[in-house]
Amino acid sequence: MNPDAVVLLHGAWMNQLVMAYLTHVLRREGFTARALTYRTMSESLEDHLAQLTARITALAAPRVHLVGHSLGGVIALRYLQREPDTRVRRVVLLGAPVAGCRAAAALSRRSGGNFLLGRSLEMWREPVDVSLPADVEVGVIAGTRAFGLGRMLVRLPAPNDGVVCVDETRLPAMRDHLVLPLAHSEMLVSPGAARQTAAFLRTGGFQR
Repeated sequence: MNPDAVVLLHGAWMNQLVMAYLTHVLRREGFTARALTYRTMSESLEDHLAQLTARITALAAPRVHLVGHSLGGVIALRYLQREPDTRVRRVVLLGAPVAGCRAAAALSRRSGGNFLLGRSLEMWREPVDVSLPADVEVGVIAGTRAFGLGRMLVRLPAPNDGVVCVDETRLPAMRDHLVLPLAHSEMLVSPGAARQTAAFLRTGGFQR
């Protein structure tokens, strides 16, 4: 049994249930995995970070990893930029717009867009900071099947997953970057994405 713990972070408008498949796969791979629920519309980034910090602090595992989809990946990155627990070793970001989000910016300019994004909108308006602790390994998975809400809001440059562009997922300090033919939400139920996530958490690299 792998003693490592994994905390999974969901995207906007979602809850921990959407991370059920990834959680199942990681548990099958031997990790102690559990998703965290937070309210992306009514809670602020500081609220999310406080909940994540409390969850990690309560874990008894010698090593902790994070997996974040979409907005959850942005939350994971912001956590790393504060004063993360020294047990946090590896992070996988799935379709996470860590370098800005054209689709979210377009939605915020539409009527009712600010309401739909809720308090999570502040995360897109913060200055982009892609720095990372030197001892944390980050792997990024991006998608190229352009099917999703973003296509209805703005003409996204290719390649994109229908919500997030591949160039929005890159950060200079990442350890590895993998592009898969998946749409934004498909990453949550894709056996390939789940397998690659487990591989990075085990080895610090994706399988090729």
